[in-house]
Amino acid sequence: MTVIAKTHSAIGSSPRTKTKRIPWWLSAAVVAVGLLVVLPVGALIGIAAEGDAEIWPHLIANVLPASTIDTLALLIGVAIVAGSMGITTAWLVTAHRFPGRGILVWLLPLPLAVPTYITAYIYVEIFDSAGLVQMALRDLMGWRSRADYWFPEIRSLPGCILVLSVVLYPYIYIAARAMFLTQSASMLEVARTLGASRIKLFRIIALPLARPALAVGVSLALLEGLNDIGASEYLGVRTLTVSVYNTWLNRGSLAGAAQIACVMLIFVVSLILIERYGRRDRRYALSPKRHRTVHPVPLVGGRAWTATLLCALPVLMGFILPTGFLLRETLRGSLVDQFDSDFLAHFMTTIGLSVVATIVVLAIAVLLVSAARLSKNSLTKGALFVAGLGYALPGTVLALGLMTPLVGFDNFIGTIWRHLTGERLGLLLMGAAGGIIIAYVIRFLSIATGSLSAGLDRVSPSLEDAARTLGASRREMVWSIQIPLMRPALASAALLIFVDCIKELPATLLLRPLNTETLSTLVYTHASRGRFEDGSLAALVIVLVGLIPVIQLVRSAETRPKVAVESTNSSDTSSP
Repeated sequence: MTVIAKTHSAIGSSPRTKTKRIPWWLSAAVVAVGLLVVLPVGALIGIAAEGDAEIWPHLIANVLPASTIDTLALLIGVAIVAGSMGITTAWLVTAHRFPGRGILVWLLPLPLAVPTYITAYIYVEIFDSAGLVQMALRDLMGWRSRADYWFPEIRSLPGCILVLSVVLYPYIYIAARAMFLTQSASMLEVARTLGASRIKLFRIIALPLARPALAVGVSLALLEGLNDIGASEYLGVRTLTVSVYNTWLNRGSLAGAAQIACVMLIFVVSLILIERYGRRDRRYALSPKRHRTVHPVPLVGGRAWTATLLCALPVLMGFILPTGFLLRETLRGSLVDQFDSDFLAHFMTTIGLSVVATIVVLAIAVLLVSAARLSKNSLTKGALFVAGLGYALPGTVLALGLMTPLVGFDNFIGTIWRHLTGERLGLLLMGAAGGIIIAYVIRFLSIATGSLSAGLDRVSPSLEDAARTLGASRREMVWSIQIPLMRPALASAALLIFVDCIKELPATLLLRPLNTETLSTLVYTHASRGRFEDGSLAALVIVLVGLIPVIQLVRSAETRPKVAVESTNSSDTSSP
């Protein structure tokens, strides 16, 4: 659900020509935010370096080879399958008209509302050997055991690729459709005049022009796949993320987990570099010239129904099937009765953590974006870049890197409190879910900064220059001009961050205090006990809450002005 903000930040901005100084306290705040983001990485490297020398050879011999191969295969598979789904469906609904196109445009992004781990649990319940599909086949065909027939194994690497792809393809779909919508019809008409087929139009014109946005969408999908822990673990795929979790909690080796996490950072850096390479030396700017956008070409006969099937299948697999299963289990098992005081407490904990994290993220984002708007120097540019890196950190890596600094801070405050009062204070951050909120802030800060920067970049700098000429102070500039102009972007970013916090599993699972449950960890707990159906109500609540920002995202994307883009050769300095 972060692809719109990310894509906007990648498209470019309108740089100010004047560089002005900002107050020292604002500079200090900007530096503090940058340090907050890089702190987990530094702590992670320190933990890994302090580990026993015998751990690393053991990891190289027994853990890293299989985990690295599985992670690499998973990412390549998701890039191919999710990329194919996202690009194909985006081009079909943009360039063609066929039965059901109008409703499919709205349905295709909806799988973003379903977390990957929930989809994995549901697919096992449906397609495993003891699931609904195979049981129905055995009853229908008279088969007695698995030896009598063959059925694809959902608890496998291909099964995990399928599950992640049907959930993550909307990142690529939204980015691709945004670029396809803004392409000028004149280019395609010239190609048609020269005899180019529909496939050739797509391959040599539409796809290359959409390359920068596609690079962003694919990289976001892969970063989400790398962050996943629930689906991979449940489907039996031993990724690096799963290995970090098992090494830390199940084997009690914090240093070993940190060393594996450092290997994960290589994947993160590689994905960022690939994304940068995918949109190298290209910037897509809005064209002020009069233009005509692409008009859908009607498809008839078998081609029309094939297009309908190709676009409906991802929606069926990624949204309708999981949501329908959750509704069925909730109603059949009378799980509405679970909405008791305990469930309400878990629900309120989830909402409370998400609301606090959203408010903190928006406040920090306003500070960073306002500072960058007032003075685009190397400090503010660097802070925005570093803030964008937080989203690239997988939840397990982030949690592991935060553990030592947070415990150290709690011990430091506790020591001071004991000297002053003679009493023990206990854990201030780790014992009151402060660690979870900090992890949310670091991980989702880039959503807010990208969205707010994109919103302000559409405003002419002359408006602020006029306010300065009339004697407006910096504070008045921020409160009277910038924040009012950012209100739509603030609302969109708040929705996205709020729901992403509700869905986040790895960081929440690793940093939660004892006896603290959120909706995501509640679903994970039921699934780890082999009773996922008992967590259907919590899973359904997560999905229903997630639908709100997805629908708003689709609405804003479909109703925005359709403008043409033109490619220029220039260096791209936007954040990942």
